[in-house]
Amino acid sequence: MRRLPLSEALGLRTGARHSLHRLYRPADLVVLGLGVMIGAGIFSVAGRQAATTAGPGVILSFMIAGIASLLAALCYAELASAIPASGSAYTFTYVLFGEVWAWVVGWALLLEMQLAAAVVARVWALYAAQTLADLGLSLSLPPGVLTAFILGVLTLTAAVSARIGLRALWVIVVAKLLAIGAVIVVGALHFDAANLGGFIAPHQPASDPPDTLLGLVVGPTGTFGWFGVFAAAPAIAFAYIGFDIVATASEETLDAPRAVPKGMIRSLVIATVLYIAVAIVMVGMVPYTRISESAPLAAAFAAVGENAMVHVINIGAVLGLTTVILVLIAGQTRIMFAMARDGLLPRGLGTLSRRYHSPSRVTLVIGVTAILLAELAPVLMLEQLVVIGTLFAFLAVSAGVVVLRRRMPGAPREFSVPLSPLLPAVSVLATLWLMVNLSVQTWLSFAAWMALGVLVYLAYGRRRSLLAAPVASGRGRHRR
Repeated sequence: MRRLPLSEALGLRTGARHSLHRLYRPADLVVLGLGVMIGAGIFSVAGRQAATTAGPGVILSFMIAGIASLLAALCYAELASAIPASGSAYTFTYVLFGEVWAWVVGWALLLEMQLAAAVVARVWALYAAQTLADLGLSLSLPPGVLTAFILGVLTLTAAVSARIGLRALWVIVVAKLLAIGAVIVVGALHFDAANLGGFIAPHQPASDPPDTLLGLVVGPTGTFGWFGVFAAAPAIAFAYIGFDIVATASEETLDAPRAVPKGMIRSLVIATVLYIAVAIVMVGMVPYTRISESAPLAAAFAAVGENAMVHVINIGAVLGLTTVILVLIAGQTRIMFAMARDGLLPRGLGTLSRRYHSPSRVTLVIGVTAILLAELAPVLMLEQLVVIGTLFAFLAVSAGVVVLRRRMPGAPREFSVPLSPLLPAVSVLATLWLMVNLSVQTWLSFAAWMALGVLVYLAYGRRRSLLAAPVASGRGRHRR
């Protein structure tokens, strides 16, 4: 239960240990957040949830998911302001709760980001192949080749220079925002309020046995109606996940205590507005009963005679997924770098390249692992594991705000969660609601992953942690 002293965590920013170079400015953090939160899902999730779960009420579902994410973002913002070090929720937990809890959170984040990079790369390959085919440039290549290609290129970009990766991120994010803007403007021209019907679609009883944890407790709940509106929120929350990665850049940000909270919250608000705008366009163009589940937005534009928009959507999806992969690789690199620097993972992964001044070694390890996962594992069937890993970290961070106020009331910070401890408590409840709506199989798989993580910690991290070193080394064995 030894805790990393706050002074030591903050010492990273004054050069007490090898630290990352400061690179990001406030606007860069907003782009970083938009880069990971807005992918291909912005063109599909609204239509899919409207057609299967919530009807036109999916607009409310986006608002509910956005509020739940904003509560977590406020908690992240306070901790990032008080503990501006690389590692995000892992480092926060290390300082506030102790080493074993930090390991558990870090292990969950490694699952989330590593699996997410593999999943998104597989989807990127499918969209890229379809886009080339639509443009008459069909390539007779298996999807695995395209998956390995994009992961390889973006891994090398992140490994060689964070500055190059940031410049590429700016260009691609601006391009995909232009594509999204075109979708919203053109779609609004075909908006028909009659397609909204009564807004809240009639409830339909369940025809299949429940597979979520909540369903096992309360029984079949059905779809549409008000329950459908709330039931769609957990699936939609997956679209907002990623704002937390902004916190992993704290150590590389100029004036991080001020800039990181602003960048995190601003990027989430912008992403929420864009998602809601696309959702309004989606359900306003065609009745929810006629929405295509496989390609909802593209089919809707085709139905109103805007066939050229299909190319815009495909190109926007490819661009969006590219930035998601890049930011996921960069974010996971910082978490694994922090864990290795603390001795919980092999310390060779916690070093900086003298040539590139970036954690190149750990970046390459992450990239190769993502390629192997994407090629060898059924990652598209494990998408919910990405969500549960993130939500688990949300719980730790929300609770961490309360602990920070009690244990370190005088710790300087530039942002504080209003109405604490009420809002952090509401954030915990909202996160739990999202978690119980995940499938039972996801819970079982997550439990198995966490059990493996505990074994790894007991076998390696517990004894090799720098906090386990003798007092003479400068880091006490039982500092609290």
